[in-house]
Amino acid sequence: MNEPKGTNSMGRMWHLYKMGGLTPAIASMLGSSNAQQMAFIRSMSRDQRKENTLDIPLAELEAVVFDLETTGFYPYNGDEIISIGGVIVRGGEFAEAEPFYRLVNPKRKVPRHITELTGITNDMVENAPDIMHGLHDFMDFVGKRVLIAHGSGHDKQFLNSALWRTSKVNLTHRVLDTMMIAKWLNPASGQYGLDELLETYGIEITERHHALHDSIMTANLYFSFLKQIHARNLTTLGDLYAYLSRH
Repeated sequence: MNEPKGTNSMGRMWHLYKMGGLTPAIASMLGSSNAQQMAFIRSMSRDQRKENTLDIPLAELEAVVFDLETTGFYPYNGDEIISIGGVIVRGGEFAEAEPFYRLVNPKRKVPRHITELTGITNDMVENAPDIMHGLHDFMDFVGKRVLIAHGSGHDKQFLNSALWRTSKVNLTHRVLDTMMIAKWLNPASGQYGLDELLETYGIEITERHHALHDSIMTANLYFSFLKQIHARNLTTLGDLYAYLSRH
């Protein structure tokens, strides 16, 4: 059968949508692999909204401490994720699970100053997976766990930008920010950068601005904070959120 005059890729997608629904339409536009990854991310986002984590005791809380390296600071102005790292923790110790680390192809040049800061070169990311694959693997690693990051605003912005561009969803996981916890525990300090806090708490600094190393160091910082949190008789994630919301 001859293709109707004026039919283009969007027309074929619309026809598939009318005949079979959204999944074959997306598969036609993105390819079946990307469509499956998008469907997984969207499903996880829906499921996460149903999770009630506030009653979980902090001593039993499973979380992923994570970090991103990026080409800059502005995800809505062309900057992209170039690496993702994360570790799983349970209560105040590392879980018996392999850590997560992925390089991501940003589909743009890595600026020289970012290479100098992170050690990530254009050659290193040239053949790395794209952001859809990187996000899929990371969200699969995270599952339904709470997320923990230091200065999480930067990381949340980049995750939300990437999730929206690839899957039209926003991050629905709860996120704990170790910088906010530090400000609450030590309001007079004024020193809340990761380097300063690692030094204050006697945590070994290995390789900074490497997503996995930063995740491990942030996890160790979180363990130190947990001891102080428990000393203040806070037992659940909800208790901690309530106190953080007042500061």
